[in-house]
Amino acid sequence: MSDHGDDLDALSERIGHRFADDGLLRRALAHRSWCAETPGALSNERLEFLGDAVLGWAIADIVYHRYDVAEGQLTDLRKSVVNAIALSEVAQDIGLGPHILLGRGEAAAGGADKPSILSDAFEAVLAAVYLDGGPDAAYSMVERLVVPRMPDTADSLDQFDQKTQLQELSARAGRGAPVYEVTSRGPDHAKSFRAEVLVDGEVVGVGEGRSKKAAEQAAAGRACLALS
Repeated sequence: MSDHGDDLDALSERIGHRFADDGLLRRALAHRSWCAETPGALSNERLEFLGDAVLGWAIADIVYHRYDVAEGQLTDLRKSVVNAIALSEVAQDIGLGPHILLGRGEAAAGGADKPSILSDAFEAVLAAVYLDGGPDAAYSMVERLVVPRMPDTADSLDQFDQKTQLQELSARAGRGAPVYEVTSRGPDHAKSFRAEVLVDGEVVGVGEGRSKKAAEQAAAGRACLALS
């Protein structure tokens, strides 16, 4: 990434916030791998921690007021966008990847396209907006960039789940449909489930949960990260 002011100005426009302190945005883009090679540099990890909380607050407020559904569905609605895959896609939409400062090894390994790095950087940028412009600026950023990815109604939530995302990823890659193998253990009143998801006979994700569905969703989420 070039840290030229014009580059940051263009990124700021896509984010939708004009920074009074450009240093906050620069820090939000500093991955720990770059900081390890740059003595004295601060990584974006503290900002990511704050951004995760700010995002959780904003989305919780939005789903509470937008959807008249039970708590369980509110949680599912929040999860539909507060996850690494969804946030990495938002980061890609605003062209965040090329601006992330990465160490030589991470850059060579394609770190700018990794969902985990992109999603963490997005949360760090959200925190930078929060610190620079206050809660209203951060809330506005979430409404503008994240909320459009949410389902119009709770009834269409299934379209946004991890299993569906994995199926779409597999199809785009020209691979077969995911196949789930689930095992359980424990007594009936306290069963736990373990799911493996295979694509073309290869295990691409493993997950656990208190129900078969939860285990499959967890496995699909890990597979999405692995295949992205």
